[in-house]
Amino acid sequence: MVTWKIKCSTCSLLACRSDHNETRNCSERMMWKYSPDSDPALRIYPVNLGDEENYTCEIASSAGNFLFFSPLTVIVPPTVTLTCDKSRVAVCQASAGKPAADASCIPASNHGTKEEVHHPNGTVTRVSYIGWVNSMLPTAACLVTHPATNQT
Repeated sequence: MVTWKIKCSTCSLLACRSDHNETRNCSERMMWKYSPDSDPALRIYPVNLGDEENYTCEIASSAGNFLFFSPLTVIVPPTVTLTCDKSRVAVCQASAGKPAADASCIPASNHGTKEEVHHPNGTVTRVSYIGWVNSMLPTAACLVTHPATNQT
């Protein structure tokens, strides 16, 4: 028998008893990745921020009882924008990322400023500003790095 649980000991998310050929789901987004007999991995699709918890897998077999603990960390890629306002300030914004993205304007400047806003759902928005009032450079770029993307 394989049971996946989240935090509390009384709430099962997914359970399977191969001897009775029965499966119980608490959510249609949570299912076995393959088969509980061959690989009891839990699949959550689509995953969302509310799924971030500590999960426990309990396995009871003729070989004994086993407990495995697995924390789930949800990573959210930010939405990236680069704008320029009327006062010639470039604004590089990486919105609602988890963890916070690194955002900066290119070319870098000692006169630039940065802001960070923490949202109630655990995501973070980072904003970088750079003024171009006395700049001779015709273009700007927004450089954003984040673990959810393999590009800058």
